[in-house]
Amino acid sequence: MTRAFVFPGQGAQTIGMGRDLADAYPAARAVFEEVDAALGEKLSDLIWSGEAETLTLTANAQPALMATSIAALRALEAEGITVEGHAAYVAGHSLGEYSALVAAGSLSLSDAARLLRIRGEAMQSAVPVGVGAMAALLGLGFEDAQAVAEEAAGDEICQAANDNDPSQVVVSGHKAAVERALDIAKAKGAKRAMLLPVSAPFHCDLMEPAAAAMARALDDVAIAAPSVPLVANVTARPVTDPDVIRSLLVDQVTGSVRWRESVGEMANLGVTEIWEIGAGKALSGMIRRIDKSVATRAVGTPADVNAAKDAL
Repeated sequence: MTRAFVFPGQGAQTIGMGRDLADAYPAARAVFEEVDAALGEKLSDLIWSGEAETLTLTANAQPALMATSIAALRALEAEGITVEGHAAYVAGHSLGEYSALVAAGSLSLSDAARLLRIRGEAMQSAVPVGVGAMAALLGLGFEDAQAVAEEAAGDEICQAANDNDPSQVVVSGHKAAVERALDIAKAKGAKRAMLLPVSAPFHCDLMEPAAAAMARALDDVAIAAPSVPLVANVTARPVTDPDVIRSLLVDQVTGSVRWRESVGEMANLGVTEIWEIGAGKALSGMIRRIDKSVATRAVGTPADVNAAKDAL
């Protein structure tokens, strides 16, 4: 069996995530302590007992989700399950790509926490509140959704931001253009088209200032070759070259998250089982809609870790 480990993105956050892992595994607790130290604040207090509205803020949600993913991975490692020994590839959805790179030894945990704080703040500040929006188009394929975005754009920006699975594409851009996309999508047969409760229009050209900020931030960070290839969001192809990874992390800020293609690529490369490591099970649902022949497993609690160990 060929396996990949994948890591969730924004939207999976919940108050209390990872606390049971930290209580059960010292190595998992150490992850939250290191992230707290890297950021100079007790992010773990917010994750475990804060306000959901504050955790959802992009600058908090991104490092928090990465910390939770790596805590789950450290729990697996405590049971003898490692990336090098049990996964042929890693991948992550948007910010999850940073979790994947930490998991594969390409980025340090502290650097990833600091980068994600910068990324979150830069993405939030790139566009004034209320100027941008994102919407999910359900029941349209990617090419149809792309055509909707192009028609809706006019002289504004509206782009396909997340190609999540065969029935779900997210568009992003100026709010008025995204609202036009809702009506166009419904006219073209979308089952549902709805605005998403996000604070900024991610993964479109409006994020250019955030991409520039990430280019500066990444210049100062060491990136090693990952222990297994990363299937990158921007290309949906495996990559191991640190310089290419650095460039792709910048491109990712404005580029589409090509998740459907990434899962398809892993399947083409022989992956038969994908483990979603961290908070929630959103990626597992997408994977099943992309390719029913690929088995999925979500690992986000001590019970999940034990079940994974027993399955091996």
